[in-house]
Amino acid sequence: MYKKYGLIGIIIVLFISVLIVSYKNDLKALENDSEEIVEEVVEVKKEVETIKVDIKGQVKKPGVYKLNVNSRVIDAIKKSGGLKSQADTSMINLSKKLEDEMVIIIYSKKQIKQSSNKEKPLECVCPDTLNDACVTNPVTNEPKKTEEIKPTDNEVTDSKVSLNSATLQQLQTLTGIGKSKAEAIIEYRNQNGGFKSIDEITKVSGIGTSTYEKIKDRLTL
Repeated sequence: MYKKYGLIGIIIVLFISVLIVSYKNDLKALENDSEEIVEEVVEVKKEVETIKVDIKGQVKKPGVYKLNVNSRVIDAIKKSGGLKSQADTSMINLSKKLEDEMVIIIYSKKQIKQSSNKEKPLECVCPDTLNDACVTNPVTNEPKKTEEIKPTDNEVTDSKVSLNSATLQQLQTLTGIGKSKAEAIIEYRNQNGGFKSIDEITKVSGIGTSTYEKIKDRLTL
């Protein structure tokens, strides 16, 4: 009889051991599932994060568009209605990842032809070197260097620049402000009767808060 009870006891212990092992395995599987769910949530969050880019030139609907943070230049082109018949993307990196406040300029065949450099056919020859979508030099993998805009004799690089009266050249002495953005500032002030405050510059296409923070100490009305 004692042997019988002993055998029953052993069976019970084995059964409980199996339950414990099974419980631990189920708990581990649940933890793994939870980690996978968290990772999926993070990935989904990344996908819904957006940026804004300014696309202009030979596209059907130029303007500022909101796109997924992982989007490429080609996605911005599609978002703006696609290319016009005269568009030339030979100097545009269609696969380049977009960044917030990026400026994309799609040129016409005529513009590319006029700006092409026959002596250096591999060098980026975009008409506007401030184009963030312009291809890099295949040899050095560096963007084409632009000539530094030097202030005139009566200008100093740390002097104040008037948003309402500065010339195209004076505006280009501001950090991050090239020819296209300087032209956009002048166009904005002409259309809106001038600037009412210096932070109003953030309403100009292609100029965001990060650019404003860099130049606000040099701005005046």
